[in-house]
Order: sequence, then C-alpha cells, then structure tokens
Amino acid sequence: MIFPRECKEVGYARGSPCGTKVYFLTRYQIRPVDGGHDVMEVILRQGEKGLMRTVQSSRVLARAGEVTWYPEPVQLHDRKRLVDLAAASGFRCTIFTGYDEHLIFVLEPDPQSFLSIHVYDIEPPRPSLSSALRELEACGLFGDLDIGFVHHVQDIRLLNAEIYPCRAAGFDRTLDADPVRGGERVAGCLTGQQLIRECYHEEVALKDICPLSSVTEEPFIARCCRKEREGVGVYGGRFGAVVHWAAPPWRISHLVNELAGAWRAHDTNRRG
Repeated sequence: MIFPRECKEVGYARGSPCGTKVYFLTRYQIRPVDGGHDVMEVILRQGEKGLMRTVQSSRVLARAGEVTWYPEPVQLHDRKRLVDLAAASGFRCTIFTGYDEHLIFVLEPDPQSFLSIHVYDIEPPRPSLSSALRELEACGLFGDLDIGFVHHVQDIRLLNAEIYPCRAAGFDRTLDADPVRGGERVAGCLTGQQLIRECYHEEVALKDICPLSSVTEEPFIARCCRKEREGVGVYGGRFGAVVHWAAPPWRISHLVNELAGAWRAHDTNRRG
C-alpha cells in the first residue's frame, strides 16, 4: 500500500508553468490524461535549492483505468476511513479531495495493516467513550497512529433488571434515587455493590455491567467508574487501557496514543 503521510507531498499536474520543475515538497503527482488520471512518483534532483526543483526521474504508479476519484470531500487525516473507502472502491488507486481542496491517494489499500483497538462501553445513557472515539477519529486526530476501532457496546436494557445505576439513563428505579429492599434484580458494578453495602448493609447479587468485565479481545480500551483502574496495562490477562467514566476527550486521546505505542512494544517483545 502507498498512502502518503501528508497531502503536501501530492501535487496536481495541471500545467507546466516552470517547465519540468515541480514544487520542492512534491513526491507524487496526479496527472490528467485521456480517460482519467495517472498517479506518478517523482524523484527530484539532489542538491538543488529554491521552491521549484528539477524532476530527475518519474514512474507511473497507477494508470487511468486503475484510478477512481472519490466523489465527495473527506477528512484527509482520517486515514483508516480512507483506506476502507479505497478498498471498497474496486480500483487499485483512489484519489480523495479534502475539505480544503488538498489531494491524497491510496494505492493498493490494505485495511489489515491498521491496528484494531477494541472498544468496550455500555448504553444507555450515551456510550461516552465509544462516541468520543468516533468523533475524534472522524476529525483525523488518530490519523498518524494507523489504528482503527472495533466497537463493542452493550445495551444494558436487555438485562431486564429491576434496578439500574442512575436516573441519567432514563430508568424508573435506580440506585442513586430509590431504596433497595432486597431480592431485586440489580444491574451494576463494583461501585454499585459498594453503594448497597454502605447504604443498606446488604450483599446483593448484581448483574455485572462494567465494560471492563466484558473484555475478550486485545488491545482494548474500556470505560470504568473506578478511578484507580485508569491507565494502560494488563487487566484480567489482557492488554489495554481503562478510561474513567467522566474522562474528557483530551484524556481519551492521550490514553489511545499511549496504548497504541505500548501495545506495539508489548507485541514486539511477546513475539520475540
């Protein structure tokens, strides 16, 4: 797969105002030809100065019949999405236009080259970790990490419990507002169990809803209300990151960056 890291390396050969010279950052060119566009790689002459440099050599990476142009503007930094779109196009090469009119292309897309991070969350209310990651990914924040996300969001309504954790999710009976009389089906986690013990001096069998308890894949990132669990490490024998229930987007982003680097080092060491 060839997918330039930055759009500044890709030029559009609309004309030849400087003869054979091109902008000094250019590594690839999109050239209009009969029937479409060729995608070229260019090698610049070494040792030259100035904005415009001489092309020493060039080669065709994809010819017009192998190239398609995605019809809508996209976020160029959302690399995983662009690779997925290119793979679905049926062409060897897909050219994309950014919101700012810059260009990028993906040649021979390989979605499997991206690291998959498994996301564990629950709903209702809004699955804040899963939703935040979708929003951060869509704006291109993780583009340089070469990662994608696989979302595992449990709908806790399907547990058919009688008492749920909090009113914010819209349930009729909740631990934060209603007494526990004993014998009810309660959906909760370690924090809910602690609350019941402290308020009612009772031991209640809970239907566990903690996303961390649902982890089956690695690397993972999961939401949890226990602040002491937050960070990157091994949980229940699986490598991943735990994000506090109320973590802001910047904290989530920081942990994803830390997790991606730590997993790659961990996986390399494990493979020997």
